[in-house]
Amino acid sequence: MFLALEGVDGCGKTTQLKLLTEHFIRHGYDVLATREPGGSRLGHDLRRILLDPAATDITPLAELFLYLADRAQHVAAVIRPALAAGRLVLCDRFADSTIVYQGYGRGMDPSQIFELCHLAVDGLWPDLTIVLDLEPAVALARAQARRPAAAAAPEGRFEAESLAFHVRVREGYRALAAQNRQRMAVVDASGSPEAVFDTIVRVLEERGLA
Repeated sequence: MFLALEGVDGCGKTTQLKLLTEHFIRHGYDVLATREPGGSRLGHDLRRILLDPAATDITPLAELFLYLADRAQHVAAVIRPALAAGRLVLCDRFADSTIVYQGYGRGMDPSQIFELCHLAVDGLWPDLTIVLDLEPAVALARAQARRPAAAAAPEGRFEAESLAFHVRVREGYRALAAQNRQRMAVVDASGSPEAVFDTIVRVLEERGLA
């Protein structure tokens, strides 16, 4: 089984990935928890470039192809082998991030990006993608709060984007989920981590995935 978590920066994906990993391990699954960008050896280097706040000269098209390269390597070297070995794969971000951030966020063509993503993943999409839905201003405040007091700068290039950018990203996730109800589910992420996790588990149960 292959599950992905998506949402605006600061929505709680990393926390929910940890809770889901622990949940499935308790239920006897062999779990691989991974992330994008950076889930492969090549991806580790690409993540450093893509999320570097100082990398302000990366063009939207170059950014798109770097993400596609990261994903193609991640699927071929990490995700497919894990699934073939019978493992459950949990991924913090996957192809929908690129459709939303580079499409709705950057203003590129989402349908064209979908086709490129489909090529990069070699037809492999998650059994279910959970979109953690949260007001962008709240999410960014959470992201700021989790950083050490001495670290005033954003953690990555996308946190440094304007609130309007993150609003477009949220709208993009909602639009994409509405168009793809079979493979995506939206979960309200405004509650406590425990409440959000309980909702995710209910969604998985309803889909026959838990």
